Amino acid sequence: EPQQKRGKGAVRWATVVCAGLVFGVVASAAFQTSNIVAGKVLGTTQTTNKTAKTTTTSNSKLTTSTNSSIGTANVTEVTKNAMPSIVSITNMSVQEVQNFFGGVSQQESESAGSGIIISQTDEELLIVTNYHVIAGSETLTVTFDDETSLEANIKGTDSEHDLAVIAVPLDTISSDTMEAIAVATLGDSTKLQIGEPAIVIGNALGYGQSVTTGVISALNRQNSGTDAQTGEEVTSDIKLIQTDAAINPGNSGGALVNANGEVVGINSSKIAGTTVEGMGYAIPISDVMDILDNL
Repeated sequence: EPQQKRGKGAVRWATVVCAGLVFGVVASAAFQTSNIVAGKVLGTTQTTNKTAKTTTTSNSKLTTSTNSSIGTANVTEVTKNAMPSIVSITNMSVQEVQNFFGGVSQQESESAGSGIIISQTDEELLIVTNYHVIAGSETLTVTFDDETSLEANIKGTDSEHDLAVIAVPLDTISSDTMEAIAVATLGDSTKLQIGEPAIVIGNALGYGQSVTTGVISALNRQNSGTDAQTGEEVTSDIKLIQTDAAINPGNSGGALVNANGEVVGINSSKIAGTTVEGMGYAIPISDVMDILDNL
């Protein structure tokens, strides 16, 4: 009889242990199920967060390298195609300078800017630039991509919109230079989106053509900046494109180019100051085509 009692006790304990294990498994499964359901409903699971972060990072890398956002190879290709249509402009002007004794004397002054080849007629090569680049000029010199320099004349100006068109006679341009240059491909600035790539090409500091990159920072900005060349205030009723691609003195009149190599803006000004960085402005090309045609 004692042996039989011990056997029954062991059975009872085994039953209790099994019941506990079953309860634990069921509770654990229920807990995991509730976590999964809550995660799907509230988006709080660790797996979801990792997936979102990976997807965002992957998409960012894909955009940068594949869609030519700011990838080195793509900028190189865009620049290679766009550079032949950009020129450097040297403005020789005469300014009146007051001397120490109160007298006024005339002094020759040289300033640098940029331009974009936008058209060719039977007689001339037409170049658009900013009005403030050619203002007060006695002599205008255009330097092409092959470093050939020729004299240009003014076709028309619009100081209100800070625009000018200058021309170089075709009979002064050699066949070698004509093969080295190109008429710019103009894009549609009305289709620009904030955050898309932007490339600035121009004669920065008068050293020759250089390239900076960034993005379209904002659209339809009122012009509240200063001239990138002279530091003077520039006024215009045209709503401008804002970019963080560096615009420096000498870039005025140069091209703001999109990732397809199309000119979407004419670089015109920047906000200068110790507390400001990366706020440059360009005139939207689509908004001024009628003006340029008239000029």
